[in-house]
Amino acid sequence: MNLQNIMQQAQKMQADMAKAQEALAHERVESSAGGGMVAVTASGAGDILSVKIDPEGVDTDDIEMLEDMVLAAVVEAQRMARDLSEKRMSAIVPPGLAGGMPGLPF
Repeated sequence: MNLQNIMQQAQKMQADMAKAQEALAHERVESSAGGGMVAVTASGAGDILSVKIDPEGVDTDDIEMLEDMVLAAVVEAQRMARDLSEKRMSAIVPPGLAGGMPGLPF
């Protein structure tokens, strides 16, 4: 394999990664906590897009529990977004290559 072929493959992989990252920004993951009392939606890129709280489940005497549920749902949504990103990117980057390339999103 010559250097020109390697450079072409690297450029194609870079373009494919840019397309995948753009697509991830438009994908959504949703997590919930407290039996659905708190729901968080995140983009595939990990940005938190919305937090919904079921008013029926709000106990104003236990704000700490509500805070814990929001935090748990946010953490889970971000984990789901990372997993989605890793799955999409692993289809582009050859196995074993990503670990040696700093700056890749996985």
